[in-house]
Amino acid sequence: MNRRLITTLAVAATLLAPLAARAQAALDDVLAKKTILIAVPTDFPPYGFVGVDLKPQGLDVDMANLIGAKLGVKVELVPVTSANRIPYLQTKKAHLVISTLGKNPEREKVIDFTAAYSPFFQAVFAPKSLALKSFADLAGKTVGVTRGAIEDMELTKLAPPNADIKRFEDNNATVSAFVSGQVQVIATGASVAGNMMQRNPALNAEYKLLIKDSPNFIGIAKGEDKLRLKVNEVIGAAKAAGELDKLAQKWLGRPAGDLPN
Repeated sequence: MNRRLITTLAVAATLLAPLAARAQAALDDVLAKKTILIAVPTDFPPYGFVGVDLKPQGLDVDMANLIGAKLGVKVELVPVTSANRIPYLQTKKAHLVISTLGKNPEREKVIDFTAAYSPFFQAVFAPKSLALKSFADLAGKTVGVTRGAIEDMELTKLAPPNADIKRFEDNNATVSAFVSGQVQVIATGASVAGNMMQRNPALNAEYKLLIKDSPNFIGIAKGEDKLRLKVNEVIGAAKAAGELDKLAQKWLGRPAGDLPN
């Protein structure tokens, strides 16, 4: 290797070292300031919403507070929407994004992900008094679903031919049909169902059958491996202790189950 190449490589290493250090600065920053900035939704119940006390609450908010407690730092919640949650992470307005993020190849190009922390799913819900142990039990039942939604397409494959599937034009209409008794069963997403059950406790509705599972992951800025691994430790311990199952049961009506790493 000639002297010029050695010199060039040395200069490059010198220039890259500060960048690498900066890329790993998030965890050190959190521990030094004793505060972690966590982006959460406030318009997506039951994962994140504003309660009657005007404070954020929900599964994602509880998860943010759990991480803060395990790290021994104060949690500063940063309200975000679906549109700005990834930019907030990229511009360092948040150390973590806990906002029903699904992991896909496009997102993995711009941010990193922890292990999954909660389920996100489409499922069948019905009153506790209605026994539904399998999709075969939907025979002869009226089932409300939103036309063209994932749950509509998947339910069509799973339900028996004599299930009476009634399709509505949007989630509000589907929920209204179930609440008013026009249909006995509703097939919908976890967020819609969770919100519906919280607003209408007299329905005694509960999770019955899983249609499709799409777990949520925590977003972290690219290259922040120290923070990612530390959060993974927290998630792993919470999973082993049953804390993730308790959070999912509290807000979604079912345990978190076997979440992917």
